[in-house]
Amino acid sequence: MEETKWGNQTAVTEFILLGFGNLPELQVLLFLLFLVIYIVTTAGNILIVVLVVVDQHLHTPMYFFLGNLSCLETCYTSNILPRMLASLLTGDRTIYVGGCIVQLYCFACLVATECCLLAVMSYDRYLAICKPMHYAALMNDRFSLQLAVGSWLSGFTVSTNTACWMSQMIFCGPNEIDHFFCDYIALIKLSCSDTSKMVLEIFLLSFIMILLPFLLTLTSYVCIISTILRIPSTTGRQKAFSTCSSHLIMVTIFYGTLIIVYMLPDSAALRDLNKVLSVFYTVLTPLANPLIYSLRNKEVKEALRKALSKTMTFITNRKLCCRHLL
Repeated sequence: MEETKWGNQTAVTEFILLGFGNLPELQVLLFLLFLVIYIVTTAGNILIVVLVVVDQHLHTPMYFFLGNLSCLETCYTSNILPRMLASLLTGDRTIYVGGCIVQLYCFACLVATECCLLAVMSYDRYLAICKPMHYAALMNDRFSLQLAVGSWLSGFTVSTNTACWMSQMIFCGPNEIDHFFCDYIALIKLSCSDTSKMVLEIFLLSFIMILLPFLLTLTSYVCIISTILRIPSTTGRQKAFSTCSSHLIMVTIFYGTLIIVYMLPDSAALRDLNKVLSVFYTVLTPLANPLIYSLRNKEVKEALRKALSKTMTFITNRKLCCRHLL
């Protein structure tokens, strides 16, 4: 462990991310599992971004927000999983303090942005389903752009101050982080500095950026479900409720695990569960979101079919051209 003297204390310059090191017999299996998850998550989200950009029929507020979500999920997953995969493959679990703070900052920015963006998406669906006659006027291109930009700016602005505070803290040992990525709670426990203000700030920011968006999202879905239940057609009601319920389950898992990890009082039971709960909002929700929000939609399926058809036509024409030249 590299160390530097800081007054009468020894400042840690690198951490050891323990990750899933307590399961040595499962390292290869975990590597393959997370590798497949990372490839599928990244490919699915990038595909959605490309379809939303390329297909004119998807240039609507709903798909604009979905494109933003997919872009965010790609960055979100790429911030955590490659480092975890490298650790599982090589066994090297060390990370410099600076690199740890950068990963923490990126994670905080992206998770805060996603909390806001999911609330925005639920509001968009509320307007579309509960106020269809006014939807086009209320959710115009300018307003949807403002909501998306506001979500990104809110996430990055709120997280910048906290990351700056974290970067000024002194870490003087131990240097083992019992997690698979650099997380606020794990880092605070290793700090020799006074962390009382930081703990309070994280709680307040969690209330603003996690709990409030969750309550807004929940309110929107309650109104949506209430409207769906008034649909006279049984088939239409079941289809709409199936889509809505899957969305609600995903946002509940995402917000719920975040609330448990960052807002509930620290206890031995929760301390053991935190790593498992973190897998839900860092790995599983980015994997499931493309399927739940986009790839089940008729418009996205049609856009994908057109894209594949054009690709196959292009490949066929290239082969014919090459044969002609030969």
